[in-house]
Amino acid sequence: MMRVAIYSRVFEEDQQLPLQLFFEALRLRQIEPVIYAPFYLQIKETIKLSEQVSTFSQASDLTDGIEVIASLGGDGTLLDTITLIRNKKIAVMGINFGRLGFLASIGKEQIDLAVKAMADRTYIEDKRSLIHLDSTIPLFGDVPYGLNEFSIHKRDVTSMIKIHTYLNGEFLNTYWADGLIVATPTGSTGYSLSCNGPIVFPDANCFVITPVAPHNLNARPIVVPDDHVISFAIESRSDQVICALDARREIVHKDVQLAVRKEEFSVSLIRLSENNFLQTLHNKLTWGLDKRN
Repeated sequence: MMRVAIYSRVFEEDQQLPLQLFFEALRLRQIEPVIYAPFYLQIKETIKLSEQVSTFSQASDLTDGIEVIASLGGDGTLLDTITLIRNKKIAVMGINFGRLGFLASIGKEQIDLAVKAMADRTYIEDKRSLIHLDSTIPLFGDVPYGLNEFSIHKRDVTSMIKIHTYLNGEFLNTYWADGLIVATPTGSTGYSLSCNGPIVFPDANCFVITPVAPHNLNARPIVVPDDHVISFAIESRSDQVICALDARREIVHKDVQLAVRKEEFSVSLIRLSENNFLQTLHNKLTWGLDKRN
């Protein structure tokens, strides 16, 4: 019997019907769900589940017998899911119970199709690179990597900061800005995009460096190869800055040495065969849609 891990953060009432349909589809396809324990406690009184239910609580509980982990939620939920699988060979299927869903690209109306693809193993796996943070002090526990981006920010309403940036030790630029983003190709459609960064295809081997509200307006986003190490030296009137990996944040002293590089392992995101990146751009950004009529 195929075993599939199920991860979600919060159960909301309007999710009851699609969630019930999802678990019913798993039962019909004889797929055993292994549910994230805090989520199981939220749904066990509302959702009809099989009599034998397995749960997991942490990354180490995800054994080799699990082929797929289904992320039920939006993109934020999927980013959490990435921190659970670490370097395990577990593919991630993002089913969008949230809003925009660039990463969780499978809609609730496609639940039966998605479960059938799992059971038949007819889905497509897209390899996505990760960004890894090295620092002089331990940051982000034992998950110092992200799928979307690493970023440095000023704290609160303090003055802008100066971020001296280097490629393989060679000076690139000093950014006078509220912050700086280093995005993966996957992350190019996230925070970086909202700061006027370019959209990059997911299989491009690069990082995108994008300033946040730069003071010097000639500081443009730049695309660099992902075999480069990008390092930073920070000047700030405040003693502390904010470092972020995807949705996780830590406050660090400005003198902490920080560098990012491509992570040694990648993750696999599942898509259904007809749903490729171009179609995601068309659907999510309404590219190619003429609104003049």
